[in-house]
Amino acid sequence: MIRGHKAAALGAMTGHDPSLDIAENYRRFARLEAAGRSPAYATLAEAVAEDEAVVAFLKTLPVGKRQPNLVFAVARFLLGRPADITSLRALVAERADELNLQIRHRRTQTNEAARCAVLLPALARVRGPLALLEVGAAAGLTLMVDYFSYDYDGHYLEGSDAEAPTLACELDGPVPLPEHMPEVVWRAGIDLHPLDVGDADDVHWLSCLVWPGEADREDRLAAALATARRHPPTVHRGDLVGDLVRVASEAPKDATLVVYHSAVLAYVGQTKRNAFASAVHDLGAVWLSNEGPGIVPVRDNTAAPPRTGGSFALVQDGRELLAFTDPHGTWLSWSA
Repeated sequence: MIRGHKAAALGAMTGHDPSLDIAENYRRFARLEAAGRSPAYATLAEAVAEDEAVVAFLKTLPVGKRQPNLVFAVARFLLGRPADITSLRALVAERADELNLQIRHRRTQTNEAARCAVLLPALARVRGPLALLEVGAAAGLTLMVDYFSYDYDGHYLEGSDAEAPTLACELDGPVPLPEHMPEVVWRAGIDLHPLDVGDADDVHWLSCLVWPGEADREDRLAAALATARRHPPTVHRGDLVGDLVRVASEAPKDATLVVYHSAVLAYVGQTKRNAFASAVHDLGAVWLSNEGPGIVPVRDNTAAPPRTGGSFALVQDGRELLAFTDPHGTWLSWSA
């Protein structure tokens, strides 16, 4: 079962640590998450922490909707460009109701294709053929693991779509790199609010979740979306517990079912996490979780991420720590 986790782990995943006030959370985001990735968002988060009007607006939101990555993405969605403190303050002053409504409606569905690069070595260890089931799949971009190509510090692996992007990933430790792509014979996703790669509004929202200053992510998203339009993924509208068995029943019986997710469990309560863990176990599936450290417990909980800043822990079957990973898939440090 998934047990309780530290508030800091939740903060690493969602951008909101319930043990801190709003200003402290935004300073934490600037220092630990945006620094080195997005100077514009680091500056904006620091400015928000000092702005009484913006902080007062954030206090009107549900606690789970105050995280910087969601608020900044919605501001970008409404403005048509990344916000700075001046434009964000103007949104709060002039369009507070619209901003509030959109923040409550939207979710941080960061569908970063590069996460496939940190999942692939774990998937390749599983006896195939594989049936992939991703919960919190958004637009399904990380269901297309075998379509993309990969560059692991010069170790190349060619995907099945020659036009798909090549995902580069830096390695630490004895990563078990595959020589061949695993055989995927079935794939499906589940999401409360699936995104359609052919819908302009959904695509715009995905683009707003990319942080300014990360042009490589913008280019990768565009290429991954084009790949998804060539090979439309199936993403079912549903709940990660209530609809898991129904969707899993569609997988071929002669394939190994792999249930996986990235940055999902921190957004649901403890009871639901436990129910999800039990449901996956009852399916007899291989379970790969790519979440903030501490979200899913492991046998050795003393291991620490090798790099400063935000990181995820890649855990198999709810107990074995395989690796620490970059939340956006740019590096992988193998521990198993």
